[in-house]
Amino acid sequence: MKHHILILVENLPVPFDRRVWQEAVALIDAGYEVSVICPKGRGHDKSYEVVNGVHIYRHPLREAVSATGYFLEYFTALTYHFCLSFRVRRRRRIDVIQACNPPDLLFLVALLHKVLFGTSFVFDHHDLSPELYVSKFGRKDLLYRFLRFFEKQTFRLADASIATNEAFRDIAVERGAMAPDRVVVVKSYPEASRFRPTAADQSLTASGKHLIGYLGIMGQQDGVETLIHAFAEILHVRKRSDINCLIIGDGPELNRLKALTARLGLGQQLQFTGYLSGPTLLAHMSAFEVGVIPDPPGELNDKLSMNKVFEYMMLGLPIVQFNLGQATKEAGEAALVVPEHSPKALADGILTLIDDPARRQKMSMVGRAVAERDFCWTGEAARYLKTYTDLFRRRFEAHDQRHYSAS
Repeated sequence: MKHHILILVENLPVPFDRRVWQEAVALIDAGYEVSVICPKGRGHDKSYEVVNGVHIYRHPLREAVSATGYFLEYFTALTYHFCLSFRVRRRRRIDVIQACNPPDLLFLVALLHKVLFGTSFVFDHHDLSPELYVSKFGRKDLLYRFLRFFEKQTFRLADASIATNEAFRDIAVERGAMAPDRVVVVKSYPEASRFRPTAADQSLTASGKHLIGYLGIMGQQDGVETLIHAFAEILHVRKRSDINCLIIGDGPELNRLKALTARLGLGQQLQFTGYLSGPTLLAHMSAFEVGVIPDPPGELNDKLSMNKVFEYMMLGLPIVQFNLGQATKEAGEAALVVPEHSPKALADGILTLIDDPARRQKMSMVGRAVAERDFCWTGEAARYLKTYTDLFRRRFEAHDQRHYSAS
C-alpha cells in the first residue's frame, strides 16, 4: 500500500504555493499518496478538490494586520487544521505529516497524530517565524518569546527538517538542536522548462521608455513602499520621464500602496497588475529591463532565499537590491547591491543600470548562465524525496529493532 503524506500549509493556498505544489507533485510521481490542508484564496476557493492526484482541503483565512490579528489568524487556522486532519484520516491512514511554516504552531497537529497514531513528522522550514513577527511589528515582546518557544518545540518533535537554504539548515542545527543528518536543504527553484524568457507584452514596451519591475507578495516586510518612493524620486526629483514601473502581485498592503502611488502623483507611469501567472506573467516580466528587490535588510530578510531572485535570474534580468546576506550570495554578479537602505539610494541603483545597457547585458548573461547551471528543481526534488526514503528506512529499522528486542 502507498505511504500517505499529509502536508499542512497556513499562509498560502495550493497549488498557488509553488514550492509546496512542486513537493506534492514530486511525491505523487514517486508513488506516494498526498493530501494537503491549506487556506482558500488566489482563485483557489473550493473547499475540497483533487488536482493531479493531490487531495486538497481548504479553509477560510484572513491575514493579520495587527499583533492581535496575528494571534487570531493562527488560532483560527490551527483549529481548521486540527479538524481537517481528522477528516483526512477518516479517508486514509496518515503515515507522515509535513508542516510548512509559518506559523510554528502546526507541530501541535502533528503532535496529536504522533501520540495517538504514531504518525511521523517532517518540518518544512519556509520562514523564520520569530524574525517575521519582529519584521512586521518591530518588537520582541511576550508573543515573540512564545514564537521562539514554539519554534524550538517544532524542531524537537520533527523526525526530519527541510531547510530552504544553508542559513536555515544552520538554524535547525544550532537553534533547533537537530542532528545534522536529519536536516536537508531543498531550494525553491522554478521549473526551468516553464520559466523562461518569452515575447514581451507589446503594450508595456512603449517607444523610448525603459521598464523596471517588481514581482512578489506585498506585505509590510517586503519593502514595496520603498520602491514606490524611489520611483517618485526618479520621476519628480531626477525628472526622468523615460522610465516606467510595473508591480506584479498582490498582498495585504496592495490597496495602501495604490493609494500611496496616487498621493505621490505617479500617474500612469507606475502600474499594478495584481496576481499574474503562466504565459501572461512571463510576457510581462520579459518586458522588464531591471528587476527590483526592495526588501529591507534585517534579521529576517538577510537569511531568506527569495523566489524573485531565482525568477529574475532565470529570465536574465539584472537585479537591483539592498545588502541582503542570502540574496546577495545567491544573485552574485547578477545583482547591483545598494549599500544604503533608502529610496534615494535605490533610485541611484536603478538609474545606474538603466543608463548602462552594456552592464545590464553582462549581468543578464551572468544571471542566465548561473540559473541554467545551478537552478534545477529536479535535483532539489531528489533531495526532498530522499528525506522520505531515509525517514521510512529509519522507521523500518526501528520496528525491526523493537521486534528483535521483544523476541
